[in-house]
Amino acid sequence: MMRYADFMFIERYPKLDLHGFDRDTARVAINDFINDNIKMSNKIIVIVHGVGTGIIREVTWNTLKKNKYVLEYKSDYSNRGCTLAYLDIK
Repeated sequence: MMRYADFMFIERYPKLDLHGFDRDTARVAINDFINDNIKMSNKIIVIVHGVGTGIIREVTWNTLKKNKYVLEYKSDYSNRGCTLAYLDIK
């Protein structure tokens, strides 16, 4: 479960910036990013999708919802253009 302290210093977590991506490329990039961070044992990742029309945020959340390694995900409390995801590291 994510704690408030996890949100405070998101600069220290690995980031994927999806600005300029289309839906399909974003979906592939998110899954690759998750797999890479599972291998590196990173429990928390940040995905920057921007605010815009919300299309890439929707793709991001749908991809995170379907990925078996994602335990939980939330919008950053201070920046709606970022999503933090908590990964299942074994």
